[in-house]
Amino acid sequence: MKSFFQKLNANKSKKLAIALAVALSAATFAGCSLGSSTTPAKSSSSNAQQTQQANLDNLSDARNTPTVRAAAAVGPSVVGITNKAVARDFFNNPVESQGVGSGVIFKNDGGKSYIVTNNHVVDGASELIVSLSDGRSLPGKLVGADALTDLAVVQVDDGNLPTADFGDSDATVVGESVIAIGNPMGLEFQGSVTSGVVSALNRTLGDGDARIKLVQTDAAINPGNSGGALVNMDGKVIGINSAKIVANGVEGIGLAIPSNAVQSVISAIMEKGYVPRPYLGVSIFDQQSAARYGYQLNLKKGVYIFQVVPGGPADQAGLRKGDVITAIDGAEIKGVSDLRAKIAEHSVGDKIELTVQRGNQERKASLTLEEMPQDNR
Repeated sequence: MKSFFQKLNANKSKKLAIALAVALSAATFAGCSLGSSTTPAKSSSSNAQQTQQANLDNLSDARNTPTVRAAAAVGPSVVGITNKAVARDFFNNPVESQGVGSGVIFKNDGGKSYIVTNNHVVDGASELIVSLSDGRSLPGKLVGADALTDLAVVQVDDGNLPTADFGDSDATVVGESVIAIGNPMGLEFQGSVTSGVVSALNRTLGDGDARIKLVQTDAAINPGNSGGALVNMDGKVIGINSAKIVANGVEGIGLAIPSNAVQSVISAIMEKGYVPRPYLGVSIFDQQSAARYGYQLNLKKGVYIFQVVPGGPADQAGLRKGDVITAIDGAEIKGVSDLRAKIAEHSVGDKIELTVQRGNQERKASLTLEEMPQDNR
């Protein structure tokens, strides 16, 4: 239950926990674009902004399309994020590496501005540099991150930056037009806009343990786009771009984290610096996951408990190794993914009822979900 994504960007040898790689090696980050961190000159960017605004003011009705308006509304709030990290070479000498991703400014407060991006964009950074659409560069500070959902929040010391508005991703429909805004291939292409449609909703990749359903789009998403905005024609951010499928014969499969999930995660990060999650305090197998580890289980349904955390919720409820959880709150549990999805629907402090098979006997166990310890994330 530790992660949602796994790192597939081989050029940047950082270990990132993203479940996409487990099931589909063709899935890759929209990610950090490596070695491409040239910062555009402020004067050049300022002139470009002025020209853009002048052009917008003089657009005919025929040219002033919803796509143009959406790009104008959200584009200034999309930033570049340069991650400078220190690695070790073959001789154990320190070597600085850097990559560039994207982010979206979503809040100004108390002289600071807050930016949402992907966890894999900022992971392992010794220094973060935020490149604004007006050409300025500011040092960034990591507020908090969540590897499971691949989201992070970065702050900069400027509380008067353009912000984007989130839309309701639950109201998104397949086929509606969207644009992706980000920095493909680094800051040389900062603020690039690509267009497409919402191709599908509620996509999951990985081994079935993913907790967030993804928005699929055919708007072009390339290295450096990670953390950028997926925007509808109302000029609202409905997703944070995160990954794409790269394989022979495959085109136009990009993935974004839905805005409603994003807002929930960043609210928790802003409050606590991390995302509190409920847990049972057990290690579990189903028939398929047991086989992957070389064990044989004759289990048609439910999950087998092979370890109980001392003092955890399950321990307090009297569960023990060898028990099989077959239902939660009356809903049948067929395997590990069912149980994790059911627990993910709840919050810390919620009470649930388990149906447990012990030998030939069935019993009920009520427990209160506790917060997952930080070292278990």
